[in-house]
Amino acid sequence: MSSMSAQAAIIQVPAQFKSFLAFDFGLKRTGVAVGNRLMRTAQGLATVKAEGDARWPLIQARIKEWQPDAIVIGVPYYQDGAPHDNTRRAQKFGRQLHARFALPVFEVDERYSTTEALEMGAKDPDAGAACIILEQFLRSLP
Repeated sequence: MSSMSAQAAIIQVPAQFKSFLAFDFGLKRTGVAVGNRLMRTAQGLATVKAEGDARWPLIQARIKEWQPDAIVIGVPYYQDGAPHDNTRRAQKFGRQLHARFALPVFEVDERYSTTEALEMGAKDPDAGAACIILEQFLRSLP
């Protein structure tokens, strides 16, 4: 699994990776967005409203439908950059995605993405946060 630290400016992503599916992990809801390298924009998809193992068939359906080259996940940190319980949960989710779907997983520091989505008037703040996470990732690509 690849990862991007909060300080990393450029992520080493193979040029042939064109399409990405992003997840804003939550215990009860997981926001989803799809985007591509060419346009460097993201589009929110319906949020996965399921907990635990119930989420996997819904995530599998999104991956089958969109066939991304890689997955991007938002990983939250405290304001000072320190990890917390949800940091570890999101990273575990990323490891599970990689193990289940054999796709590269890239981590993005997602501090304040849900707050930003709400401030922008997102009707689905989880999908809005996933869009912000993915667009941040896409902007970081060379």
